Amino acid sequence: MSWHFVSFCCLEGFYVLFFFLGIMSGREFFVGRYEQLGWKYKPVELRQAIRFNYSNIGRQDLFSRLSGLGLNLEKIEFLSSGFWVCNSKVSAGATAEYLLGLYSVQEAAAQVPVSLFTSLKDMAVLDVSAAPGGKTVQLADAMGNTGSIVALDVRKQRLTALVNHLERCRVKNVVVYQLDARNSPKLGLKFDRILVDAPCSGNFASDPRWFHNRTMEDVERNARVQREILMKASECLSDDGEIVYATCSLEPEENELNMDWALHRLDLQIVKINCPGVPGITNVFGKQLDPSITHCRRFWPDITQGFFVCKFVRRRNS
Repeated sequence: MSWHFVSFCCLEGFYVLFFFLGIMSGREFFVGRYEQLGWKYKPVELRQAIRFNYSNIGRQDLFSRLSGLGLNLEKIEFLSSGFWVCNSKVSAGATAEYLLGLYSVQEAAAQVPVSLFTSLKDMAVLDVSAAPGGKTVQLADAMGNTGSIVALDVRKQRLTALVNHLERCRVKNVVVYQLDARNSPKLGLKFDRILVDAPCSGNFASDPRWFHNRTMEDVERNARVQREILMKASECLSDDGEIVYATCSLEPEENELNMDWALHRLDLQIVKINCPGVPGITNVFGKQLDPSITHCRRFWPDITQGFFVCKFVRRRNS
């Protein structure tokens, strides 16, 4: 077989692969997937949300101050410190109260993962993909600045945003490391609580160009990284610890299928959580998954962006 023939075959194979991956993308492709999973696509206009940092100010004091500025708020019923911003005269990110760290601008669904831990005060907590810091600040606030948080991120420029966020919100119990989450066992520590806010493919509700930019190749690559992160995070979990896994992806490869993989590969089990959303999907394109995945929660885009959450503990021997 000549070298030219081999080159032609390889090049032809590349174009076939490129064409195939191109087909597995775009609005029609992803919308079709969502309908197979039981949700009919509709455009979404997200509502802005903020979260009070109660470590820095009381609820009623801040509510009154912001109302006086013309920042009109409505309590988010499924969050203890979350509020919708309604018809406000000022930007939520441009007040003195925001600059003083009295509250954070944080999407409503993104406030859910931290709320799923049973307790946080005085705990040793690992935040494996912490930047830009919204959930790290929320952890510290829920802990009342007690205990300790080790916050990781792999990119130096993202750490700058994280540190600025922590300083603005007067967080006192966080140590920041530039470290790939897949290397977290190198810390040589065990943690009571671990937040795996996994890097993911995102979703169309928060990115107008999402359908244009995303392919199944992206989804599969992100799913692999998420499995690696979750595996390494589980090695750092104490015997009585908890892991909360979250993504803002709608793709089952990054959510239910990864949770099924974890149940079969890691010493973890899924526990029930009390939060909105619909149960995790246990039949994904004809593949039957572990029944306990119904304990997870999937947020189809509506008043919040798309989201997925799941809570693990160490597997108990029966």
